[in-house]
Amino acid sequence: MTTKTSSKTNTVTLSVASREDVTKRALAAFEGTAQGAHISFASVELLWQTMTAKRWELLKAMTGQGAMSMREAARRVGRDVKSVHGDVHALLDAGVLDREENGQIIFPFDAVHVDFTLTAAA
Repeated sequence: MTTKTSSKTNTVTLSVASREDVTKRALAAFEGTAQGAHISFASVELLWQTMTAKRWELLKAMTGQGAMSMREAARRVGRDVKSVHGDVHALLDAGVLDREENGQIIFPFDAVHVDFTLTAAA
């Protein structure tokens, strides 16, 4: 992971996207069209299952703060390390957090945008 050096806000978009949408975005990126940072979920339900209230709180505490130990992340949200450990691993597995070579965890963004559309049931 590289350290951000620009003064622009480094924003990630959490979205609900089909495999086709993700593929289109990847192909456009390969062709040189900037896509921005995205973390996509297959359904709104999966997004909310992954991003629980405690995990949002953790993400908020880590946004724009650089790499930190799990113990530091737990301290920032006022929780015990064991409970934060489970949330960190769920976020690592979902691709929301990254792990540095030194073992520290990082959410390498300064802001989060959530994007999905709710439509009427068929």
